[in-house]
Amino acid sequence: MKNKKIIVKDIGRTDFSYSWKYQESVFDKIIAQKVKNRTSKKKSNTKNYLILTEHNPVFTIGKSGDISNLLLNKNQLKEKKIDFYKINRGGDITYHGPGQIMGYPILDLDNFFTDINLYLRNLENTIIDTLKHYEIEGFTIKGETGVWVKKDNDYKKICAFGIRASRWVTMHGFSLNVQPDLNNFKYIIPCGISDKGITSISDMKKETINVSDLKLNLIETFARNFKAEIEKND
Repeated sequence: MKNKKIIVKDIGRTDFSYSWKYQESVFDKIIAQKVKNRTSKKKSNTKNYLILTEHNPVFTIGKSGDISNLLLNKNQLKEKKIDFYKINRGGDITYHGPGQIMGYPILDLDNFFTDINLYLRNLENTIIDTLKHYEIEGFTIKGETGVWVKKDNDYKKICAFGIRASRWVTMHGFSLNVQPDLNNFKYIIPCGISDKGITSISDMKKETINVSDLKLNLIETFARNFKAEIEKND
């Protein structure tokens, strides 16, 4: 029987390096269980996780990213106290920091569906549905990753995506701009896109957002889009 339960882990504010190692540990355990199930007579269900966190200021760039989209040198990064990592997800460069909710789904898609495009669509719909709680219309743009909104007659990204999958197990995920310092996006060409801007929920609403309430909405919409049951404890 497929396991459609998703364990939610809110690990609070973290350095990117810590959360990356945390993800890798969970990811490796699921992969190991899948490998074991291939030869074992007694098979065990693999687990699914949604890890939530906020990062200390950091720029990350995917394996196919263009380093020229980082507009600061090493000394400037140090002065501004912003970390930088090249990582094993798809996508180009982006910023993570306080006020931005990071969602790292580590799912065994064999429990749901083996379709990466559908997985991405479900992630996008999760964010679009979450934004509806704030009367914000989010949408996708053909040929561009992420969820976008329209502000001042311009298209602006409000959520970025970058994933990795192996043996149908996912990691990395999405970064939803709730109320981060948007000035930090000026030090990069976000996702390599120079003709569109960045915004956040608080920037759109001109008010402070209750992050705890937002997380509850996000978890509910995530479960609904993946037709899953949420567990708060492992």
